[in-house]
Amino acid sequence: MKIDGVFSGGGIKGYALIGAIQAIEDRGHTFVRMAGTSAGSILAAFLAVGYRGTEIQELMEEVDLQKFMDPRNTWFPEAFTKWILLYWRLGLYKGEELEKWIEDKLLAKNVRVFSDLPPERLRIVASDITNGRMIVFPDDLSRYGYEPGDFPIAKALRMSAGIPYFFEPVKLGKKKDSPFIVDGALLSNFPLWLFQETRNENKRPLLGIQLSPHVNKREKNQIKNSIDLFKALFETMMDAHDLRYVSRSVEQNIIFIPVNQTYAREFSLNIEQKTELIQAGYKKAEVFLKNWSY
Repeated sequence: MKIDGVFSGGGIKGYALIGAIQAIEDRGHTFVRMAGTSAGSILAAFLAVGYRGTEIQELMEEVDLQKFMDPRNTWFPEAFTKWILLYWRLGLYKGEELEKWIEDKLLAKNVRVFSDLPPERLRIVASDITNGRMIVFPDDLSRYGYEPGDFPIAKALRMSAGIPYFFEPVKLGKKKDSPFIVDGALLSNFPLWLFQETRNENKRPLLGIQLSPHVNKREKNQIKNSIDLFKALFETMMDAHDLRYVSRSVEQNIIFIPVNQTYAREFSLNIEQKTELIQAGYKKAEVFLKNWSY
């Protein structure tokens, strides 16, 4: 059966999405339109260009995640360098290795820009922190003076996955006042609304995969100090917008995959940990799909 899919962000936890994708494919479902944020946007793009779930697992298992931690070369001592990069470059790592790796994987399927895909096949969410608004690729690119079809998908994915302070923000344009674009999770970590607003229910079911428990099963934030406060503020900021769209009529089409939050930025995962996340995603999706009424 043909379906539309939406994939949440979650950093390295995104390995669990791979398992869920495999379970969905094993049930005979095929994605037609895809959307995602951050890690979810990368997997959505891989599906959009023709990779199967098992192929994506091979890609993600063979890659050394630490290669994506590409700091700029400086003559400052290492301990001091991090503060310099955070202050002047706004991030510890360039993110160029991540973009190049994604670009290579897309080119292997003869895809580079959005016009290489069918219309509406892929939509990617990022955050324009200069203008304080969400940006959806490729829909909103004309607002920034770009021809949507000519924009590199890998560049959009690099922006969507640009974890603040971890990766340097990307400027959308070459002018001095061009806006900074960062991780889409800041404004919409689970963009179910992208297809919820436009889908034809008689035409194709919509299935979402979220890397967190159902809202009623989430633990309350324990705020005892300023660090706890910042964490609670950040999580609230990511989820508040999307929760408005997760009504009872919609949540029956969402696979919730609770994953330990400590995995989110753990770039030193070994093969066993990657496999564990993939299997967790598969099992959750498998149970869900047995009773999914679409």
